[in-house]
Amino acid sequence: MTGVKRNDEKHLMLFSGRAYPELARRVADLMEVELAPQRLITYANSEIYVRFNESVRGCDAFVIQSHPAPVNEAIMEQLIMVDALRRASARRITVVAPCFPYARQDKKHLGREPISARLMADLFSAAGADRIMAVDLHAAQIQGFFNGPLDHLTGLPVLADYVEKKYSGQDMVVVSPDAGRVRLADQWSDRLHIPLAIIHKRHDPTTANEVKVHEVVGEVAGRTCLLVDDMIDTAGTICQAAQALIEHGAAKVIAAATHPILSGPAQERLNATPFEEIVVTNTLPLAEGVDVPRMTQLSIAPLLARAITEVFRDGSVASLFADGGGNA
Repeated sequence: MTGVKRNDEKHLMLFSGRAYPELARRVADLMEVELAPQRLITYANSEIYVRFNESVRGCDAFVIQSHPAPVNEAIMEQLIMVDALRRASARRITVVAPCFPYARQDKKHLGREPISARLMADLFSAAGADRIMAVDLHAAQIQGFFNGPLDHLTGLPVLADYVEKKYSGQDMVVVSPDAGRVRLADQWSDRLHIPLAIIHKRHDPTTANEVKVHEVVGEVAGRTCLLVDDMIDTAGTICQAAQALIEHGAAKVIAAATHPILSGPAQERLNATPFEEIVVTNTLPLAEGVDVPRMTQLSIAPLLARAITEVFRDGSVASLFADGGGNA
């Protein structure tokens, strides 16, 4: 039987989009649940069709979909799956989006700009989602964009446990690559009980549209520096920060981030920068052809499996982060 053992009240069913089925299968294996059988087709004109191969009436549905490039196709597929579940009378539908799409467009910087993260929340709601589950949102206020429960998980415990175990005993300092990630670095500092440093960036007055690192606030010389961020996209910020730390006498530089987007020149930049190690999770699959030998990818599946189980049982997702590592 697909799903958790059925009773008179509700039963759980897991559904996977096609963007990263390996992650969904790992979650299902950990929960000892089969992924629901379905038919997903992309027609010649790129339109997507979905049909579930067994009844979903009354189920507690969890639709797992990562959003690697092409992001918009993965979004549309998940929306269509949610719509199909709603029309087939699923009791409750939870969108599981490990890396929430368009999360960096969370506010207007200039006039006539969209707030695309809010649009994503509205689209999931319009499709029929009752709940959203995401990992390490780029901006905390996105939690308020959805008119329903949003479980904000964090990959910090997964990453921090690995770093703490591997680099135990070293003189470490956690470093924020810019002012925007200070809060995240502070959480790492509390978790690992190590000091905090900040990289202060200014625009180079002699060069248009170019950011130059001027100073490091905090003591990094001779230490193992742990650069932390929520994502690595083109890797410009984190590689520039690493170079600044080396110039200021850092003994080693480690990078840790939840979402390995790795667009464009990311591979070249990461391989050209003297990182000791780059630690990420698998909220997104590594793009085909990307080869970063010093990168370690940790599984987020156990965290998702536990969170889904808590939601299904009407338990406490916040209890997963009782040590202060999250704000779900």
